[in-house]
Amino acid sequence: PWPETSVTSYTKTIDYSSRSSKEELTRVEPPNLRGGGAPFGGAQKQVNLVSGQYAWNQPGNAPQPAVAAAEERQLQIWLTPLGFVKAANENNATAKKGKGGTVISFTAMGKFKVEGTINPQGLVTETKTWMANPVLGDMLVETTYSGYKDFNGVKFPAMIVQKQGGQTVMDLAVTSVQANAPLSLTVPDSVKQAKLPAVQVESQKLADGVWWIGGGTHHSVVIEYPAYITVIEGPLSEERSLAVIAEAKKLVPNKPIKYLVNTHQHFDHSGGIRTYVAEGATIITNAINRPYYEQTFKAPRTLAPDRLSQNPKKATFITVKDKYTLADGGREIDIYHVDGDNHNQGILMVYLPKEKVLVEADDFTPPAPNGPPPAPRAVAFTKNLEANIERLKLDVETIAPLHGFVVPVAELKKVAGA
Repeated sequence: PWPETSVTSYTKTIDYSSRSSKEELTRVEPPNLRGGGAPFGGAQKQVNLVSGQYAWNQPGNAPQPAVAAAEERQLQIWLTPLGFVKAANENNATAKKGKGGTVISFTAMGKFKVEGTINPQGLVTETKTWMANPVLGDMLVETTYSGYKDFNGVKFPAMIVQKQGGQTVMDLAVTSVQANAPLSLTVPDSVKQAKLPAVQVESQKLADGVWWIGGGTHHSVVIEYPAYITVIEGPLSEERSLAVIAEAKKLVPNKPIKYLVNTHQHFDHSGGIRTYVAEGATIITNAINRPYYEQTFKAPRTLAPDRLSQNPKKATFITVKDKYTLADGGREIDIYHVDGDNHNQGILMVYLPKEKVLVEADDFTPPAPNGPPPAPRAVAFTKNLEANIERLKLDVETIAPLHGFVVPVAELKKVAGA
């Protein structure tokens, strides 16, 4: 499940006529939080906006374009009880009897199939739609509404729970509803001009036959063996993975990619593994991940067909419990399970003993120069990583993180000692 942070305040204002919304929330991390998500210290304030085709965030004075979020934020408007009724009226909805009432169906925004249930009292109790997700395929997004109350003449649910892919992502208790609240959003010029950034790859040679592939928020490592290539991590999406694959073949011509090492199953680190299966690679991952991947690989992908769905082939896996060594022709990498990890219970790290390089994900992200110090939860991850390095007696000189930038191991020790 997603880690549960406490939302201490939440306000969402919607203007249906202009397809606009403003979401303001403050959340805090409870003590001893486990799981994914970027660690943060203290209270985190978010302001998330959408107006028609434009989306941006504004936690401070400067707007931050959020091009990739625009479609989902607009869709979320039509998944609210009132938005669902408005969209059904505007999109030639059909109706049929179903469990719990009348099931209304229509297509929103020209592409999203939306279903909702209206109970015998005329209240929307549930909405469903499907969105493309690199890991889950056509991912179910279901929102339930319960405990309807009269808020100053407006019938509205007192409880809202949304699940994505079967996991809860939002659980709200509604305390106030105001009808016809003002919302007038002016889209900043920087947001109007923003485009989705092109996928970029930048390679940095770490040793003979070893390259760190950066150029974005998530990185990979390419390792040359006598007859093939091994890649560590296939993050984010097919687009990112295809760019890394192209760079790997440029760095190491005329050799196939035989293995992909996957550190853990969080969406941002596993969104490209299907692309490597399509390429013919075997996936090396923790044993606990194999059933999950085999299940998600079966999911339909009609909204965004990928290479593997267009040309299906059976995935092959090598699973790791504590340690797996991939040695061939004088090249060796040792893949270890990180014991006691509170970010992901099955997370793996990769050690290159000859080169004295450690490749790791999420447990240590080097802080930017003159940037804020890591959050306490991030420091705890790094302390545990250092303890595993010491437990395994690894002689590490260089950290090649899958976020951030390559640093000497002294930088890890500095954070771990904070």
